[in-house]
Amino acid sequence: MKPAEELTYTEAVAELESIVAKLRGDNCDVDALTAMTRRAAELLAACRARLTATDAELRAILDSLESPQ
Repeated sequence: MKPAEELTYTEAVAELESIVAKLRGDNCDVDALTAMTRRAAELLAACRARLTATDAELRAILDSLESPQ
């Protein structure tokens, strides 16, 4: 399993969706619940960091277009 920071945003979201499906399923493994929750938290943090960085980069690009040169 790759560290969350090494996954693409799309890969992280897909893994999160898989974890949520397992947690919602009738056969949720209680013994794995803590590990799945921990991994989901790591994936969420990585996604949030990626979105925040992308937002900052996009704002900088747009600001540079609006600034007189």
